[in-house]
Amino acid sequence: MLQSILAARLLGIERFGIISATVIPFVSNVHRLLSFRMSELVVKYMGQYLVQEKNERAAAIVKAAALVEAVTALVGYLVLLALTPLAAEHLAKDSATQPLFILYGLILLSNAFFETSTGVLQAARLFNKIALVNLFQSLITAGLILYAYLTQGGMLGVLMAYLAGKTFAGLAVSVLAARQVTRQLGAGWWRAPLSLLPEWRELGRFAISTNLQGTVTLVARDSETLIITFLRSPVEAGYFKIAQAMINLVLMPIEPFIATTYAEISRTISSRKWLQTHRLLKRVSLISAGWTVTAGGLMGAFGWWLIPFLYGSEFGPAYPAFLILLAGYGFANIFHWNRPLLLALGRPNYPLKMAAIGATVKTALGFAFVGLFGYLFEALLLSAFFLFSIGATVWRGLGEVKRNAVEEAARLSLTPIPESDPGGSS
Repeated sequence: MLQSILAARLLGIERFGIISATVIPFVSNVHRLLSFRMSELVVKYMGQYLVQEKNERAAAIVKAAALVEAVTALVGYLVLLALTPLAAEHLAKDSATQPLFILYGLILLSNAFFETSTGVLQAARLFNKIALVNLFQSLITAGLILYAYLTQGGMLGVLMAYLAGKTFAGLAVSVLAARQVTRQLGAGWWRAPLSLLPEWRELGRFAISTNLQGTVTLVARDSETLIITFLRSPVEAGYFKIAQAMINLVLMPIEPFIATTYAEISRTISSRKWLQTHRLLKRVSLISAGWTVTAGGLMGAFGWWLIPFLYGSEFGPAYPAFLILLAGYGFANIFHWNRPLLLALGRPNYPLKMAAIGATVKTALGFAFVGLFGYLFEALLLSAFFLFSIGATVWRGLGEVKRNAVEEAARLSLTPIPESDPGGSS
């Protein structure tokens, strides 16, 4: 929150839009487009092998994931270099911004093992270490942005602050994961032969599915500011980015639940503990709903005053976008476990299909009408995408958990969970 406030007040709406809504999202999306979401693969397979005490197979998974991630990071940076002239001209609307894209692109190299390392720490349930890294990353970035604000450092100063924070996070998580793997699997874990990996078809299907899911997510909900700045201007993209920054206040306390819930869901489902899985989903949903309704309601009531007060009067038009986004992000916040649940159930393709359908419609409507109606229409499309894709995934995943929980309850002579309304109050 502090980062975006200081950056916005230092740069003004247009330059803020160039940095926060154009350069940073473009570089991040190039990385996401080409990379596999190795953290999910590592959590699923490493966690499974650790439970089965097959440590050498777990080591092979980590080794393979790290190698693939490093190669894709290098390829991603080369692709970024090739696309930078087009991005500067058509997105930032200024060819002089090319060095900014290239400079921030260094995060692709400094974070070459970030996903794999995060998966290792999640599989070991060391969420406290991930949290500490995130905390120090935020402190570093905020401190450097404060320095840039006090010294009038401009766009370069702000971008260097974000680069420093991301670089620290990438290196710190990699070091922590390397120490954890060595402690858990032995000093020679990296010698584990790749022949111990699961069948390549199974592993490849999971990895490609998660990569495609990341691509769909990129198109559907991580490219809004790029679409807006391409079809309209960096100014409107800046309004949208501020609206998302305000939404982060609602999302922030719940985001850590996503990774922790996925690890726990994977563990309980691997152990065939369906009643425990159902209780877990219900509890985290109630916690998420309590915070989302309270924080979202307060932000909705006072955001018209809070945004100009914090960011400056020129950022006031971000408030209507915030209200529209609150509906979709709030729904996603409550049911944040929707995709992890399907992954743990071994059905990664269903959320991918739902997201792909929603993303196709959303993107087509975006290119057709955002140029006419602006950033508020893009906010409406994003909220509708969340409601459709997440709603369908929740219905499918929760229905399967309930059916299995009913069977488990019957075996244990417990009171069965009602089978009706599988996508309901939980």
